Amino acid sequence: CLIVGCVAQVIADSQVYAGQERPFYDFLESCLRHKGEMVIFEAAKAIIELNNVTEAELAPAITILQLFLSSSKPVLRFAAVRILNRVAIEHPMAVSNCNIDMETLISDQNRSIATLAITTLLKTGNESSIDRLMKQMSSFMSEIGDEFKIVVVDAVHKLCLKFPSKFRSMMSFLSSILREEGGFEYKKAIVNAILGIVRTVTESKETALTHLCEFIEDCEFTYLSTQILHLLGEEGPRTSHPAKYIRYIYNRVILENATVRAAAVSSLANFGMKVPALKERVRTLLKRTLFDNDDEVRDRAAVYLKLLNKQEEESKTPQVLRGKNISLSGLEQSLREYLATPMMETFDIATVPEKELAPVVNMAKSKDTSGPAALDELTLKSDFEETLSSIPEFADLGPLYKSCEPMDLVEKETEYTITCIKHIFGSHIVFQFNMTNTIEEQVLEDVSVQVDLAEAEDYQEVCTIPATKLPYGVVAQTYVLFSYPEGTMPFGRMVASLNFVVKEIDPSTGDEEEEGFEDEYPLEDIYLSPQDFIHATKISNFRNKWEELDPETEIADEYGIGVRDSLQDAVEAVVETLGLAACEGTEAVPPNARSHVCLLHGKAVGGMEALARVNFGIDRNMEVAIKLTVRAANADMSEALHAIVAEG
Repeated sequence: CLIVGCVAQVIADSQVYAGQERPFYDFLESCLRHKGEMVIFEAAKAIIELNNVTEAELAPAITILQLFLSSSKPVLRFAAVRILNRVAIEHPMAVSNCNIDMETLISDQNRSIATLAITTLLKTGNESSIDRLMKQMSSFMSEIGDEFKIVVVDAVHKLCLKFPSKFRSMMSFLSSILREEGGFEYKKAIVNAILGIVRTVTESKETALTHLCEFIEDCEFTYLSTQILHLLGEEGPRTSHPAKYIRYIYNRVILENATVRAAAVSSLANFGMKVPALKERVRTLLKRTLFDNDDEVRDRAAVYLKLLNKQEEESKTPQVLRGKNISLSGLEQSLREYLATPMMETFDIATVPEKELAPVVNMAKSKDTSGPAALDELTLKSDFEETLSSIPEFADLGPLYKSCEPMDLVEKETEYTITCIKHIFGSHIVFQFNMTNTIEEQVLEDVSVQVDLAEAEDYQEVCTIPATKLPYGVVAQTYVLFSYPEGTMPFGRMVASLNFVVKEIDPSTGDEEEEGFEDEYPLEDIYLSPQDFIHATKISNFRNKWEELDPETEIADEYGIGVRDSLQDAVEAVVETLGLAACEGTEAVPPNARSHVCLLHGKAVGGMEALARVNFGIDRNMEVAIKLTVRAANADMSEALHAIVAEG
């Protein structure tokens, strides 16, 4: 066994190129025919843990482990099924030959073996075997503890994402175990699995909502009840028969504790706001809750009744649910002003201002600037889109595809604070420069950013919108609009500088001088990469999407990414660099793993898709190497993703 371990380490440290045979692999394979069971197992384990192991190399080890599955010794059965469970994550087809043997282990007296067998079958099973597996597990679940049940539930959830067309049988299984006895963590895992299926398989929504309604009738966990009631309030009004959920929700108002009753009132109100046919019925039910013994429930009922009574017929969204649009500072100020009055009239939430947006100071529109605005509130894509569309020069650019994270263009604690946000459109890109003047004795006028396109030849400058005035402590914006060829993701470097007119302020009077002088302030270079054009999106069935894309667009290459603290750290770094989303839970690396495969997906402007399969390997010196294989809508996009890694 010690020799096997040493040989495995030598193989792991050696550099093997494509098509080249691994050194000492024949020795490991010969150990599979050894007389000692421990030697055989260690050899099989060493083969399975090889970096970038192929299915051909796995075959002899899996054949031996399959024989162990039928052993009379529980230790061998457990060891074999545990290793096969790990292999099934990356090579489910290689393990599928063992499915018949593993099905017999479902009834094994050792519940740990049975649980591993079930979860392995769920990873390797095909669409035709799902119904049979669900029936076998129904009787099995009552015999294991909650910690094993959670593992099974998670495996069922992943299987449903893999075969969404079989959601009915898996949803039925989840709903049946949801009604059985179990602790909070177990029930929470089931509810989260159902919610995950609803998010990815839209046709399962009504079935899932019905099962969840039945569950909350006897749910003893406040957290889960409120979570489900919130989901009912959001999704119920959009179903084909929203009225059938009203009874379940109102039962919670009558029978539950104050926290659940308050959540039920909010859920009911959503039905009244979004379904005009149910408005009167909801109003009647809310009136009954005005006499509840809990003040939170009474207050919610009163607020929602007020909104229902004042709601205009064409309005589809209640003002109280405008959470992301309401200015919190404005709400606080309005409440303070209301408390300072005799309060003879009820507080009107309609008087609360919308979220403040940083002012766009345009020479053509105004000669003055407004006061400081909270830039941290201008973060949602909808806010950006609304602000940009209100500027005439940007009104015809089409929908905003992506807004990148702000990047600093100056060092901290300098004269001016400048950040740049890149807004990506179909064939245009807008640079939004947020500027703050930190010099109290100066005011800046006619502020703009000059951009040199010498190293970004695919871009053409369309227009610049300067800021008229930038006093001390005020945030203002200047914009630069560029065009680029549609369907491309051009990258390059832009040299930028801040141009403005400086006027000094008399410290004794506070007045600014009439005459000023032109000045220029150098900024950090602005880099554009393909990552700026890609939006990270997850998909539920990576393999099917991979097969759909043209194999001619596939490009593979190997890269060294240096020393890392762990394989998990390397995975996170590569995912962040590529700007893609990890799919099917592959962002998590198993403990002590020496290799890993991460599946990534993203969409570029115009809906062009890109998929990447990244094979990671780490040696004993913590040096990490990766093999990046990309398929995309076209070969140029595949090359662009490789360029991100090569230059990163």
